[in-house]
Parts: sequence; C-alpha cells; structure tokens
Amino acid sequence: MQPDTNLETDDLPLRANTNHILVRHYVMDLTLHFDRKVISGSVVLFLEPSSGSGSKTEDGIGPGSCIIEAGRSHDVYVCRSHNEDTVEDGTEGIGKAMTKVEKILGAGERDGAEFQALSGVRAQTPPETEMIQSSHLWETTSDDDFTLVMDCCDLHVSKVEEVDISSVFASESPGVRLVNPQTAFIQNLISMPSDQWKQKHQLFSLCSQAPGAQHGSSLQFYRDQWSLQVRKKGVASAQGFPRALRICYETRPTGGSVRWTKDQDNRVCVYTAGSPINNRALFPCQEPPVAMSTWQATVRAPSECVVLMSGEEEAVSVGDGDTSLLIWNYYVTMPMPASTFTLAVGHWRQVPAEIAPEVERGLKTDCSKTAKLGARPGEKVQADQMSGHGSSFSEVVKGSPLKTGSGDQTTHSDSALCYSSLEDATLSVTDYSGIVDDSISCSHDDYPCRFTEESARSQRVIPYRVFGPVSLLQKAQVGVLKLLPRCLAAAYTILGVHPFPRLDVLIIPAGFSSLGMASPPTAASHLFLQMSQGIPGISALLCSLIHEVTLEVCDTGLLFQEGLVGGTLKFMSVLCAGSPGTEEKSLSLCGSRICHEIAHSWFGLVIGARDWTEEWISEGFATYLEDIIWAQAQKLPSQETAEQSDLKALLRWRRLSDELQNSDEALQILRPNMGNTGQVSDSGSSTVKHALNPDKTFMQVHYLKGYFLLRFLASQVGEQQFINFFRLFVKKYHGQLILSQDFLQMLLPFPTWRGMKMGVPLFLFKAITVIAIIIGIILTLVPLCCREGLTLSAIHADWLDRPGIPKWLYERSAVWSQARLVEEVKAEVVKWILLSQSHQGKGRKRKRIEPKVNYKELTSEQLVVLLELLLEEEELSVPTMLALQRTYSLQDQDAEVQHRWCELVVKHAYTQAYGDVEHFLVNYQAMGVYLYGELMVQEDPQQQALARRCLSLVQEEMDQSARRVVEEMVL
Repeated sequence: MQPDTNLETDDLPLRANTNHILVRHYVMDLTLHFDRKVISGSVVLFLEPSSGSGSKTEDGIGPGSCIIEAGRSHDVYVCRSHNEDTVEDGTEGIGKAMTKVEKILGAGERDGAEFQALSGVRAQTPPETEMIQSSHLWETTSDDDFTLVMDCCDLHVSKVEEVDISSVFASESPGVRLVNPQTAFIQNLISMPSDQWKQKHQLFSLCSQAPGAQHGSSLQFYRDQWSLQVRKKGVASAQGFPRALRICYETRPTGGSVRWTKDQDNRVCVYTAGSPINNRALFPCQEPPVAMSTWQATVRAPSECVVLMSGEEEAVSVGDGDTSLLIWNYYVTMPMPASTFTLAVGHWRQVPAEIAPEVERGLKTDCSKTAKLGARPGEKVQADQMSGHGSSFSEVVKGSPLKTGSGDQTTHSDSALCYSSLEDATLSVTDYSGIVDDSISCSHDDYPCRFTEESARSQRVIPYRVFGPVSLLQKAQVGVLKLLPRCLAAAYTILGVHPFPRLDVLIIPAGFSSLGMASPPTAASHLFLQMSQGIPGISALLCSLIHEVTLEVCDTGLLFQEGLVGGTLKFMSVLCAGSPGTEEKSLSLCGSRICHEIAHSWFGLVIGARDWTEEWISEGFATYLEDIIWAQAQKLPSQETAEQSDLKALLRWRRLSDELQNSDEALQILRPNMGNTGQVSDSGSSTVKHALNPDKTFMQVHYLKGYFLLRFLASQVGEQQFINFFRLFVKKYHGQLILSQDFLQMLLPFPTWRGMKMGVPLFLFKAITVIAIIIGIILTLVPLCCREGLTLSAIHADWLDRPGIPKWLYERSAVWSQARLVEEVKAEVVKWILLSQSHQGKGRKRKRIEPKVNYKELTSEQLVVLLELLLEEEELSVPTMLALQRTYSLQDQDAEVQHRWCELVVKHAYTQAYGDVEHFLVNYQAMGVYLYGELMVQEDPQQQALARRCLSLVQEEMDQSARRVVEEMVL
C-alpha cells in the first residue's frame, strides 16, 4: 500500500466513534520493564452502545482506504499511513516466568503474540521501517460489520479478544436464564448505582480476569497511525458487539504519551506525558472529552520504585509472588476522560513533613506508624525519615484485587496526609458560602460526589503529599510542602468544597516539558497535568506545575481525574531558589504556580471543556484564579492585592503582546472552531485544531488571553461579584463538560446583588434576602448584558473568535504600566542606566570612589520587570552587570528572574556569568529553549560553544519536542 503523501494537517484526529459505542470502564494490568523502557500488559474495555446507534457505521475503514469526515469548517481526510508497526500473529513465544495475568488467561488461550505483550518479549519490529499492523483475515471482514474505533498510536497490539464472563455472572446470578446473559450482566454492572461502587469494582475486576471467549478465533483488528479498529465477523451493529474486550499490547520506548528519562539523582524513571496526544500511546482509549469513564489499574514495578497514579487512594504495594516486582492498585469512581489517567514510576521519596506549631494545633489527625515507600516486607524507617504511603481512606472489598494493604507491612499516614480539616483561623478570612443556598442538586452522572458530602464542606485542607528525588527533598519541603496547606485553605475560602479528597505532587525531572497537557485538559494534566502548555519561546512564563493530571477521590472512596486530585497527582518543577536569604522571595513563583494547579481542581477537572480547542476554559480560568488564591494564602490586604494584581497583569500583557506579534494568527484564537465549537461527525469523531502544530507548543495565548478576558468580565461585573459567580457556576456545572457559551450565558444576566457581603445576623440576613429577591426579579428583567452593553456576540467577536488584542486590553495596559509598583521599578531602572552611563568612555585612570546608590528592595515580580526594561537598553557596562548580580543575588532568585538575568548576560556577553546560563539550561531545560536561540543568533563563538556544550549535557534527558527545536537551532 502506498502512503498518502498529500495529507498535510496540524490537527489532531480524535477517531473514536463515541456516538456509536462508549467505554464505561477500563481495567488495566500493566508491567513496567525498565531494562527495555516499555510498559506491557492488557486493558479490558467494558462497552455500552450509545443511544441511537445504528446497525452500520461509517468508521469501518479498511487498509488503504480514506474517508471524509464532514461537519466541520473544512473536510478532514483520514487516511492510512505507512508509519505503523507490523507484527505477525503466531510468532514464537517463551514460556518461563509467567505473570499472574498470564496464569489467569490460561495457556490454552495464549499464542506467541500474547506472550509478547504479557511477559515482556520485545516485538520484532524493525524500528526504521514501520508498517501498518493488523491481525490475520482483517481484509476478509465486511464493511457491513460494525467497527469499534479506539484512539491509539505508538502501540504494539498483539491480540484483541472477547472476554468470556459466563463464569462470573453464573456465580453472581445462579439459576437466572437470559436470552443474552453476558450483555445483560455487563449492562446491569455498568448501571449499578454509585453507592455500590465497591461491589461494582470487584465485579469489574473479576470479569477482567476471565478467559477469552472459546467460540471462534480472536477478534480482527487493524491499527493505523491514529486508531485501533476492531470487528467481530458477522456483527453489524453496536448493539450486537461484544461488551467486554481484552486488548494485549506493549508501549514503545519513544511513544508520545510516555516519557522515559532520568531524574535529578540520575535514576531511570517514567511518567506520562500526554500533550499533545494525551494517553493514546499509553493504552487504546476513547480520547474525545465526552467519553467519560471510570477505571482501575494494577501496575507491577521493580521493588525499589514507587508507583504514583491518579486515583482515589494512596496505594500500598504488595509483593508479586516470587518475583522481584511489587504490585500497586489504583482506581477511580468518578467518570472522567481517559486523558486524565496519569502514571509516574521512579525512585521517588516522600518529602517529610514539618508542621508549624500554630498550624498543628488546628489539625485533626489520626495517623498510624510509618513505613518506607516501596519497602520490602518488614523494612521500617523512623517517622522523621518517612517516605511511605498512607493507609487507605476508605474500606476496600475484602479479598478484592483492589486491596491496598499488606499483612506483612506496617503502613502509615504521614501527618501531611492525615489532615481531615484545618481550623486555623489565620488561613481563612472570608467564607462566601452564605451567599447562596449550600444545597447541591447534582446534574452530572451518578458517582460519589464530594459536593453533596457534609464532611467535605468543612474540609479546608485535603490530605496531601509531595514526592521527589532525594536530592530535591529539602528544596521541595521549603518550596512546595510548606505552601500546600496555605494554598489549599485559600482555594477553599475562594471556591468552596474541594472537588477531590486528596492531592499528590511529584517533583518531575528537569527534562520535563514545561508545556504540559492542560490536562486536558487533564489534565491533564494535565496535571499533568497537565497541564498544558508551558512558556512561549519568547517569554519565561513557565507553568511550573504543569502536567496536570488529576484524580478525584471522595471520603467514601471516589476519585477524580486529571492528575490533581483524589489521588490527584500533579507534576511540577521546583522553580524556587534555595539559597539563604532568597527563599521567601522565590516562594512567590512557587506559591502562584501551586495555586494555578489547585485551581484546576475546579476548572479543568471537575468542570472540563467539551471541545478541547477551548483550552482557555481551564488554563485561562486557572491563571486568573491563581492570583486571587495566592493573595488569599498570603493574607494580603485589598490594596496590596490590587497592586500585585496590576503588576502581574502588566507582565502578562507584555508576554501576550510579544507572542501575538510573533505568531500565526490562526493560533491566536481562543475558539478555533468558532460557531462549530463542540460539533462532531456522525460517528462522534472530531479533530483538535492545530494540536500538532509545533509552534503551538510554545504558545500561551489560551492562558494569557483567557486570563484577560476574565479580568475584563470582572471589571464589568465587579471583582467580588465575579468570585461569587464562580461558586455558583461550580455548583451548577461540577462533574460536567462545558463550552464557552455555557459560562457566558449564565454570567451575563447574573444579578449584582448576589455580591453583597453577608456578615450580618440571621434575622437581618433574611430580611435582606427578601428585599434582594425582589431586586433580583427586577434586575432579571433588565439583565446585566443590557445594562453594561455586554452581549454574547460581542464577547465572541472581541475575545474568542478573532486573533489580536481587544481594545479594552490596550487601554488597560496603559493603566497597568503606571501602577505604583511599576513606577518603583522604573525609578530603579533609571539608577542602573545612569550607573552604566557613568562607566562609558572612562579609561583605566578612573579609580575614584563612586557615590553610593541606595537601591530599593524589589519583589520577584518587580525584578522580572526591572530586567525586562534593562533588556531594552543597547548597552550595559560590565561593572553595572556585576553590580546588578551582586545587589539582587540574581543567580539565586526564582526561575523567571534567572531566565531574564540569563537573557541579559547573553545580550551583553557578560562572560563572568556564563556559568549562570549553563546552570539554567541544565536545570530548566524547557524554559531554556529561547536562550539557545539567543546564544546562537549573536554569532559569538564562545556563546555558540556554550550552547552546544549545554545541549550535549542534557539532550538525552530533554523533552523530545524541546530537543527537536533546540537541535534545529544549534546543530
């Protein structure tokens, strides 16, 4: 077959036919092979036909064929690609050291290909010439047969089979005779109410261990560049398709969803890196956001490693028989997009907690003894060295594979993981819960929801843990662990109930792309997640905690997604300096980034975008809320909060302005699909516009322009009213996917009386409420959109559907540039320019003592502004550069300040500080991409040699996308 050489698109296809059939639950059984850098195993899918799915599908795509998916702004051609792997069924397997999964499947049902996937045999696929992969006889199936389409790439699939669960439902429903018992049993299992989630997960687990169906051969499958397609011969409709499938597969070392690298201790580790293709290179899945599902996973890893995953509980490892592996079990009970699944395995250790006495008095803890993370049976450590997982939050079904404890291990919950509530009054200034009725009427699918739990309403600080390599534990303790309770409590004060029951934060390797997955969107995540996202090539706005991946977990044992919660797992970089005297200043960047990621629990995770092209719904919201939450965490007075907000707004304006002047207009639009946002083809497939465009990787328009849109709306509604509205919006839409218009249509008629501060006695509050209701009725007749001249169409036109910068933003930027904190910086800039000019034209005779200049102490954000303004100067003298470095200890400041300092060093060829540049490029690899370009463009042999040397030091661990960009500049 000849490849289609005319296919040129930067859109990411979402191929899954979700309008025909949906995955409701995944059961994964995975084994990590550090020697080959692959993950092998299986995933069992539990399927349910979508309502209204017909007898035929347009997704029955055969080898070498093309289809045209209509319904978008332009036709998208989805064709076969020759860039696929090849495998032959029936290849020779090896039979020693079977895993537990192999034993469950039974030798009679395994062929050589299964052994490849389950026992870790390397697929004999030439890496240079990859070809399309399919099972035998795929060509003999009919286009009239129904085709299940899963999003998939970079995976070696060895077998797809129907799972025979007859033994399970026979034992669960003895004596019951049904026309189609397997279908009926799985449908009933999927439909079980959320209060039976433990039994439900146990049954899913039992079903996943059942052998393959005895009748006939394996299901026929075909894998092209972006999808896995499965058929059962003679089945013409989704209703007749098997409801439980097992897919045996293996990842690739360079797969786009999995990142194998080394941590800061030079130990091999792996983590999911979903952006921009999410998890389709980790397991076959349905990627469209609407395909929300639950999952449970068993992961086998070397005994010296720790397995962290998005999930409801903090798993405790158990031994895997006579092998040297340990087994970790995670699960979630809240349906979420597959992109929010997050995994990280490495030689991590938990950052030990140090609780301040005044905070400790406000804690309600119930902690047991501690055990070392990943410790072998009987191995213990002292409390002050703890690096282990805590005991389960909720009871697990006895005897179930979900069990997370081991009888021969002593487990504990670190004090940082045992906080059930935090009553310290200093962490909470205002509680807006009295503004509206606290009763929740959930509009989402049935799952154990924290918003309806009375215990969650008073939980100001959810349990949290921080993990990282040993060499960074002390820095993470200062820069992350100590800030988390303050940030979590502040977020609770602003937004209300935490959507997830717990939070894990992982300090990821230096090679982690700061661009992560907006988790998905995850984010995921995005997290990880994660996510999305990172800094534009021209600025240093690095979303430090980026791969946003969260999972949500309830006290009753439910977990969420997108790498942030409930087993929420977040990836982040340590961007804080640790040198004496600079810790407090550098905490500002870490604190704001932590608040950004925490904000994703509400916007990005518990409320997600229905169309992934609308990234601003998660990233713009999190960027806007990070300032508000961080100000609350610092307990700043209103005036100082406003001044800090204006300073940050100016910095973001400068970055956005630079980005929009140097980028393609098509990448500047917040709603790339415009009026077609949220639309999909008849099968449910769609595309994410520009997701594969390499330039988009380094853009932050969704963060920054989305942030300014929300600032604009707040200026029209009123700051406090706008925050009040956020809480109302969360209560209405939590657990759902939204489009831009859902938020805007609810906001525009929002009555401003709801912003009244409720610090009054109950009787007076009731009287005010009656009056407010009457006022509200009147105001409803004259909605805000009419009073303020706001309309949905105007917002779309000015902010969402056009490139460039709206008029309001130009006007406001002039105000921000004259703010008090900015004027202070301008005054300091004048001093430095005068100092530099005083050295120009002076020879060696000039030895007289210069008058001492008193330089004002500046915050981290002010230092960034100072260095950016000095970057506009054509020349700065060497003595001036030296004085700058010494006055502000620039090499010890946070990552954003260091980035600007390195730019200044490169521009003015300040050779004495080339060591600072090398340190930055090695330790902040993603942020350093722009610096490589600066080093090369100067055409200075010494600077170019520096760039090549730094690249040689980090290229093996560098993020692939960043590495490609740098190599094009340097090599």
